[in-house]
Amino acid sequence: MTPSRNRVVYAIALLLVIAAGLASRRFGHWLPAFVADYAGDTLWAAVVFVGLGLLFPRQPTRTLALAALALAYADEISQLYHAPWIDAIRRTTPGALVLGWGFLWSDLACYTVGVALAAGLEAAGYGSFSNTRR
Repeated sequence: MTPSRNRVVYAIALLLVIAAGLASRRFGHWLPAFVADYAGDTLWAAVVFVGLGLLFPRQPTRTLALAALALAYADEISQLYHAPWIDAIRRTTPGALVLGWGFLWSDLACYTVGVALAAGLEAAGYGSFSNTRR
């Protein structure tokens, strides 16, 4: 049986990762260029993983990682589609943050790293985040 994730811990983690992602965009000029260029996309994918962990607390880490990658890749591929209605959404701040604007191959690499890091951190410290005592 897969232990249930602690939703309070995951909600806090979600807020922290979102804050880190937004900070990487806002204060990128203080970060090394490589970090400033790729941290936001990497953290965006980590947010997807943590969000799925919050919504589906009993799913195995591997399942969540594959689902997070699928959602992130689908979001990136959707950026190849430009119609007036979706571009109007993308012109809003929330729309740009969630949907992005233009397809980049490097974003797929960032998403892979972000999900791998989030899943790896969960796997390394899973016992401390679980509602089930061992």
